Amino acid sequence: MFTRILLAADGSEHSFRAFQQAIGLLKNRQGTIDIVYVVSGTASKYDVLHHNSKEEIKKDRKEKLHGFEEELTKRQIHHDVHILHGEPGEIIVEFANENNYDFVVVGSRGLNKLQSFVLGSVSHKIAKRVMAPVLIVK
Repeated sequence: MFTRILLAADGSEHSFRAFQQAIGLLKNRQGTIDIVYVVSGTASKYDVLHHNSKEEIKKDRKEKLHGFEEELTKRQIHHDVHILHGEPGEIIVEFANENNYDFVVVGSRGLNKLQSFVLGSVSHKIAKRVMAPVLIVK
């Protein structure tokens, strides 16, 4: 099994199922799961228009991943959360390749309804361009 896993998550049902698979891939529940959440330009603009402060925006973004963090803490699995900004597919690929993960896990579709017509443009980019093995979870 693996000891350094990257989970691309956005709080969607698909990312939660991917999260469950990531836990199962850890060698003897030992190792690290890093969670990466990428805020796109569109999401960033939406957040600014619909929140009162930067603190409220940060809190809302962290809440999307709170359940993941809570479960990892409960299971005593080491983890880190990375909230990045930019085009999700490109940023996740760059982050994964720069940090030499053993395995990358991603949901087949995320919260972006526009991109969910086919496999999902983000998961497709990750599968094509990340150097580590990639699991796409439906």
